[in-house]
Amino acid sequence: MTRTTEGISPQLHAYVVDHSLPVDPVLADLAEETARLFPDHQGMQIGPEQGAFTTLLTQLSGARNAVEIGTFTGYSAICFARGLPEDGTLLALDISEEWTSVARRYWERAGVADRITLRIGPALDSLRALPGEPQFDLAFLDADKTGYLDYWEELVPRMRPGGLLLADNTLSHGRVVDPEEDSPSVQGIRDFNDRLVADDRVTQVLLPIGDGLTLARRL
Repeated sequence: MTRTTEGISPQLHAYVVDHSLPVDPVLADLAEETARLFPDHQGMQIGPEQGAFTTLLTQLSGARNAVEIGTFTGYSAICFARGLPEDGTLLALDISEEWTSVARRYWERAGVADRITLRIGPALDSLRALPGEPQFDLAFLDADKTGYLDYWEELVPRMRPGGLLLADNTLSHGRVVDPEEDSPSVQGIRDFNDRLVADDRVTQVLLPIGDGLTLARRL
């Protein structure tokens, strides 16, 4: 037993991936094409172990209606959609036709396109256009870091009691604890993390998965 989280080397990361839900050819091809087409942005895609975790978490939660803020080329959307029942729905919000054109092709290949509704445009506008009452069982936040707090305040009232909210990159590659780091994106994550600790509408844990994955449950 240990009271701290182990650091993870590239070799240990490979071991984790090899001993998690296997990465099928659809996800492997998507990761390869994303790296080839968008080399400067490939870090925006979640890792294979995080994808396996989100699929399993979706299944365990029994979620039927989910929302994703920040879709990129669609890797995470496939992972969430695979965890939904056949009549489940994932609302995917993104601003890029270019990125999501890749996502659409792979959703078809993965056989989950009928579960995903894509809306292109500012995610905050899309959220505010939705009914205000609780409607989602699961939410995933992985968009611009300076907007996390605004997205959060729109999401929480729309979550059903017991619904789960996930937020990615909440360690900001370790920069959240660097006093010399004052970029807007890092400060956005710090403000978001501090807000969640004080938010009595949820219980939450920040998990050292990938670049930090916060899991919150709506009370």
